[in-house]
Amino acid sequence: MLELDGTQGAAPADDLIKDATDQTFMADVVDASQEVPVIVDFWAPWCGPCRMMAPEYSKAAETLAGRARLVKLNTEAHQAAGATYGIRGIPTMVKFEKGREVKRQSGAMPAAQIVNWIGS
Repeated sequence: MLELDGTQGAAPADDLIKDATDQTFMADVVDASQEVPVIVDFWAPWCGPCRMMAPEYSKAAETLAGRARLVKLNTEAHQAAGATYGIRGIPTMVKFEKGREVKRQSGAMPAAQIVNWIGS
């Protein structure tokens, strides 16, 4: 992102997190994980812990920029992907590498713990 003074600045966290849908899940997550790890936050707007974790997920996205791609999938609006991956509770984060799920974690976490979980 180009700042007004012409210098290069960090992208806002909203630009670092992609919103996936049932229709785009394969391209946004599975295909993209061939290049870089992709972390999906399965969430819903009515979920209190999901809302609490949202700003922490944004902070983690800023920390991980370029090392992992962060994606959010609203399981209320896009139920097929959640069903395909057996999401039973939210928030649940799933890490994909080379086109497949490599690990998952349920429950809200602070940004530092998200970054550590992704890196392990």
